[in-house]
Amino acid sequence: MKEIEFIDRKTGRRVREKPPGEGFLRVLYHHPFGKLPLELLVKRKALTSFYGSMMDKSSSKKRIKPFVEQYGVNMDEAQKDIDDFTSFNDFFYRKLKPEFRPINSGFVSPADGKLLAFDKAEDVKTFFVKGEQFSISGFLNSESKAKKYKEGSMLIVRLAPNDYHRFHFPYSGVASAPQKISGHLYSVSPYAVLENFAKVFCRNKREWVSLQTQDKGEVLVCPVGATMVGSIIETYTFNEQVEKGGEMGYFAFGGSSIVVLLEKGSLKIDSDILENTRNGFETAVLFGEKIGE
Repeated sequence: MKEIEFIDRKTGRRVREKPPGEGFLRVLYHHPFGKLPLELLVKRKALTSFYGSMMDKSSSKKRIKPFVEQYGVNMDEAQKDIDDFTSFNDFFYRKLKPEFRPINSGFVSPADGKLLAFDKAEDVKTFFVKGEQFSISGFLNSESKAKKYKEGSMLIVRLAPNDYHRFHFPYSGVASAPQKISGHLYSVSPYAVLENFAKVFCRNKREWVSLQTQDKGEVLVCPVGATMVGSIIETYTFNEQVEKGGEMGYFAFGGSSIVVLLEKGSLKIDSDILENTRNGFETAVLFGEKIGE
């Protein structure tokens, strides 16, 4: 299995990613002996719920400093000092100082993470060619809703465990209550996704929120849970106007993803992001950073 690399947008250079639990993920998803524990234990909610409860305990605070040091988390951005967190989860879904995430013009990233972007959502099939065939209807669990987005744009922002784990609205509009879809909790690491994108994204716990905008039609913002992400917590008020950059919610411990679907012709994705995707690389982005017009 090849190493995970992404593009640093500022420099244009390829960067090697070293995600937490990398060796464990390699075994689970690309070694014959990993398949059994993956299917019997790791994708199940019981393990995630147990681990999540451990990360809520005050004793888990001892994990924060080693994690920050090992993965280079910039604590200058956080609203709290490192010693003020009450648990590892309190640190994990920490809030940031607003000045570190300015909201740019245009359509912005809903989260910190690594971004893949497709002018047509259907193009995902040719990017992830292994395993089951991906379908928008399977992902949304709705044939009628999927018809609207098959020809539209699709954005996938992957959050690694060491990323900021609150997510935000990429545009202003009226946000519906979330439509929740129950499912498993496979990892969203590239080690898992490259093996079978459809299996991960069409079977994992997820939800979608309809954002009715003035000039881009309906935008769907879809948080996706993953291994060790037992909770997707919404923090906005349903069925009311929200502003671009306003907080939508947060994930508890683990990696996760945000998928955004737009109607045909409503978004011109920035060319560098599309080019990186065509070349097989994710682009590192920050919440509030412009990704399209």
